[in-house]
Amino acid sequence: MIEWIAEKFEAGGFFMFPILAVSAIGIAIIFERWRVIRGASSINKEELLNHINSYILQGKIDKALSVTSQIKSPLTNIVRAGLVAVMNGKNEEEVQTAMDAVALREVPVIEKRIPLLFMMSNLATLLGLLGTVTGMIGAFAAVANVSPSEKATLLAGAIAEAMNCTAFGLLVAIPLLGVYGMLQGWAQNVVDDIHEASVATLNFILSNRDKIAG
Repeated sequence: MIEWIAEKFEAGGFFMFPILAVSAIGIAIIFERWRVIRGASSINKEELLNHINSYILQGKIDKALSVTSQIKSPLTNIVRAGLVAVMNGKNEEEVQTAMDAVALREVPVIEKRIPLLFMMSNLATLLGLLGTVTGMIGAFAAVANVSPSEKATLLAGAIAEAMNCTAFGLLVAIPLLGVYGMLQGWAQNVVDDIHEASVATLNFILSNRDKIAG
């Protein structure tokens, strides 16, 4: 099996190597994004906010801040910014601005590099097509000076080899495109949860700012 794969890879020509490089980069992005998104979504949002809200109601703001400091995530960083702003006597608009500023920094971290997978998918497809086109050009040039009886056989074999490049490009592009859609949907759900929790927490903080300031 390995020998067959190696044979097909070699038959595909030069452009098999750029496609292989695209595949390696895509896999690296997938694992890196999976780690980041999994970390951002692994927190029990309801339990975390219940703890923070409970401390706010009890006036134990130091403990609420401690919770947000111990758990590193986009949501806790946003909530901590709101708590600190209220403790510093900021008005409602300034508290919201402080939380929004942190959100603008934290949320893109979840979504970045995912669009690269879509680009890598397209790039693998195009490289496969380019490899096939150049291979077929070479095939037609190679049979130009052979006898008519040999042309059909040589041309068929050369085209079959050239098509290996397109096949490899598609084998790389299709999984990358599928994973791109999955990661994009997952990241969007995480971002939506963060925005929803942030708004709810902002309203809770502002409605109980007397306990925080006190």
